[in-house]
Amino acid sequence: MIKKNQQILNALNLLLDALLTLASFYIAWAIRFNWMNGHENQVITATYYGTVAVIYSVVIVLLYYAFRLYRPQRFNEIGSDFLLICSLNALCVLGLMSALYLNRETEFSRVLLFLIWLVSSILVVAKHIVVKILLNHFRARGYNLKHVIIIGNGAAAHQFVKDIQNNPRFGLVIDGYVSAVEKPELGKNLGSYEDLGTILDGRDVDELVIALEPHETQFMKYALQAADKEGVRVSLIPFFSNYYPTHPTMENVGETKLINMRAHPLDNILAAALKRTMDIVGSLILIVLTSPIMLVTAIGVKLSSPGPILFRQERVGKGKKPFTMLKFRSMRTDIDHNGWTTDKDPRKTKFGSFIRKCSIDELPQLFNVLAGSMSLIGPRPEIPFYVRQFKEEIPLYLVRQDVRPGITGWAQVHGLRGDTSIEKRVVFDIWYIENWSFWLDIRILFMTAFGGMINNEKV
Repeated sequence: MIKKNQQILNALNLLLDALLTLASFYIAWAIRFNWMNGHENQVITATYYGTVAVIYSVVIVLLYYAFRLYRPQRFNEIGSDFLLICSLNALCVLGLMSALYLNRETEFSRVLLFLIWLVSSILVVAKHIVVKILLNHFRARGYNLKHVIIIGNGAAAHQFVKDIQNNPRFGLVIDGYVSAVEKPELGKNLGSYEDLGTILDGRDVDELVIALEPHETQFMKYALQAADKEGVRVSLIPFFSNYYPTHPTMENVGETKLINMRAHPLDNILAAALKRTMDIVGSLILIVLTSPIMLVTAIGVKLSSPGPILFRQERVGKGKKPFTMLKFRSMRTDIDHNGWTTDKDPRKTKFGSFIRKCSIDELPQLFNVLAGSMSLIGPRPEIPFYVRQFKEEIPLYLVRQDVRPGITGWAQVHGLRGDTSIEKRVVFDIWYIENWSFWLDIRILFMTAFGGMINNEKV
């Protein structure tokens, strides 16, 4: 039943996207010619424009389908396809421009093409968000449910049950579990591994979730054979899932399958280029906007205590390469600066306490971002001494060095800055690295602007 519902939903989604894209052509036309520049510039015939709109709408939904935009997305966050939709729309508009150029069509306004991209992106993204919200709502209330059987009774099975119970919006119903040993907290025991064929026969099950422990892997064949015989989908929770990245990649070496345990989205050259472009454009804009603040701060630092305006310190960046990080000096020059700062730290000047409280002392790092040694968003860089210490004490600490360090980050906007738990920071940093997206960076920037800039240090 769930497969039929998914097919119907996919068809409706595709049709709605095509209609919204078609509508965006006429909304863009109205904005460009009726609101912006009068009727006299309407040199394109309605029939020709309508034909182009229909062809474009068909092509874009086929492109959405090719990029798996209509795949089941029960576990995805709302707005997770924002970047993909905008990128595919941009690609399609560029394709339209190329086709018009090759066909020597000069009537199409460049402003009109930009409006088509903008309006279609807004409409389709808004529709996908609304659909996701509605589906979450109905699934949480018992509709569009997916029936699942768990194979195993260990820690992975218990965690899966807990996650499903805590997230009714996923719309998953656990019909029971299969195991040789009963664990009442997992629900109904349906039998042992050898009985799977009988258990699945005639039962309306959408998916098997295999959560076997290391000593039980010999039972994998029973689960796969039974699922294949009954045409039931299978998902696997690896027994080493605690060490598994969020988005692993598979590689084949002959007949050997390798799992890349440290792959992340920024390994993709286009994603890395997009993030770097955002850093360059964002840092330039912020340097211009904050230049009056930086000028006043520079004067304040100079007048508040003797010494240089800028504080330079060696930090560890991407690939464990050292770089010189810039800050406005907030401490006296006659005291060692290597330790972490604390509340009422005697090394801080009064003016330094103020600029640290408001994170104004971090503004010169925009020049680090522009130079490429830092990013606007990423794990905070640490001094070499602490990197050497933490890599021995904290698991996965150096995974943070796979990306450029940032001025702000996922850990910082959740209050983990200054003298706070390094272990918690690493967890947040690795989650950010493994789940990076353009949309996530935008979200962190907004969280920083609206609350993330105030330091917990006392003035």
